[in-house]
Amino acid sequence: MAITALLVTLGVIAAIIIVILLIIVGIYNKLVSLKNRYLNAFAQIEVQLKRRHDLIPNLVETVKGYMTHEKETFERVISARNQAASLLEAASKNPSDQSAMTALAGAQNALTGAMGGLMAVMEAYPDLKADSQATMLQEELTSTENKVAFSRQSYNDAVTSYNTYRQSFPPVFIAPMVGHPSDAAFLEFEDSAQIQQAPSASLS
Repeated sequence: MAITALLVTLGVIAAIIIVILLIIVGIYNKLVSLKNRYLNAFAQIEVQLKRRHDLIPNLVETVKGYMTHEKETFERVISARNQAASLLEAASKNPSDQSAMTALAGAQNALTGAMGGLMAVMEAYPDLKADSQATMLQEELTSTENKVAFSRQSYNDAVTSYNTYRQSFPPVFIAPMVGHPSDAAFLEFEDSAQIQQAPSASLS
């Protein structure tokens, strides 16, 4: 009887351990899946921001010939573009890093402001109205900004899903033990009004 009771006890303990392990494995797999989802979403933002960074120097070069007295404006745009590109590269190495994402957002805001200044100055040069290359680049920038906004929303949605699950019970206790010690970082920067206004400023 004593041996039977011992075996039953050991069986119950083993079953409890197995259940706990299955729960931990399930939580770990869900965390990995949700993390991969937001990392993939950030990769989509990265593609669009890189395109934005590539288009801006082309636009500057295109309008330089018309705007010979706007050296300071061009320098401000290119400096902001280079800073944004550098911080995008840093953030892409670890999108989970809150400080890297905050720095990236600040750099994108600065670039948006600089581009807004460039577009405003361009309005004062009527000869640009006939430049099809400048018009085309502006249209491409507008399209890219729309894609950036859409991709960022998808990324933040994925981050919300990950953070909500990680903060829930019991994942909140298990996540730090399986390599998920903190929430993912949102990417917040000025959207819609300022971003849309800058690239979409009409030359017509």
